[in-house]
Amino acid sequence: MSGESAYSPKVPNFFLVGAPKAGTTALYRYLDQHPGIYMSPIKEPNFLANEIRLENFTDRFRQMGELRLAAQAEYLRGAVSEKFSGGPISDWSDYLKLFQCARDESAIGEASACYLWSETAPGNIASRFPDARILMILRNPIERALSQYAHMLSFTERRISFREYMDTALRSNSTRIGELYPFLRFGLYYEQVKRYQSAFAADRIQIHFYEDFTRDPRSVLRAIFRFLSVDTDFAPDLSNRHMEASVPRFFFVKNALNRLGVWHAVRGRLPAGLRSRLRGVAFQPRNDITLESADRTSLAKYYRDDIDNLARLLNRDLSAWFDAGAVGSDTSRNKREAFRMR
Repeated sequence: MSGESAYSPKVPNFFLVGAPKAGTTALYRYLDQHPGIYMSPIKEPNFLANEIRLENFTDRFRQMGELRLAAQAEYLRGAVSEKFSGGPISDWSDYLKLFQCARDESAIGEASACYLWSETAPGNIASRFPDARILMILRNPIERALSQYAHMLSFTERRISFREYMDTALRSNSTRIGELYPFLRFGLYYEQVKRYQSAFAADRIQIHFYEDFTRDPRSVLRAIFRFLSVDTDFAPDLSNRHMEASVPRFFFVKNALNRLGVWHAVRGRLPAGLRSRLRGVAFQPRNDITLESADRTSLAKYYRDDIDNLARLLNRDLSAWFDAGAVGSDTSRNKREAFRMR
């Protein structure tokens, strides 16, 4: 982390650290509406996660990142006031630019969903911002993995089954960040949460669950506003949906259009209604992507011990995370029954 600055009047005092595919984009947008909250105009700057650097990416991800960083460098030379899809940021002075437009907001934050998985982020945040507040939102890791798979299908060149994707990830020994890594590890929350509990006092951490957030977002937002010491009566507009994955119906058509640059060239010129109808023909909703029973069972076995450990750590019954499908051993069922009886 280069380019140290001796003093900056505007630095973040809270962090939305993840988990990925657990509603962090929607939460970022809702927090950004609050007049007492300033959010970094770049979501996912990942400055405080040493792992999220181009040299640690697969070749494909690094090439995509290099293209984004060229545009990001131009953006950072400007006013840094409009929202921009960028990251990662590795320079301290560039990171500070993300907060230079903050004014009277008492809560200044950023959202990088990989901070929860990152082994370095908790210590880096605590070192630079020891009084920071930490927000995290956890999702059933089985459903989280399915959501990431659906997202992967939106940019892959061929349709692969979830089983193929999962088995390939399990067989891979690569630790290069890309499509396969850390796909399944993102959902191993137990050690991830423990790292933050070791770095921050309990009253500086607030943990929410995706299931609660989707069922009653306003209650969750009020709790977060209270945690951030801002007006709890503010009601953000919840009507817009964010980051809803869509999956190509015909991969050969998508690949041809992408190679020719047709879709990117014309989509901005099409009326919104026509664009929406064309997307409906070309793409299927993420909710149409489901798990086979055997795949759900395999994921339940993979995450079983971690979920049980997390339930004890947070003193919360997480048995519902297993209830959506077949779960494996009697031992695991007995553990969850014992938790219900505590």
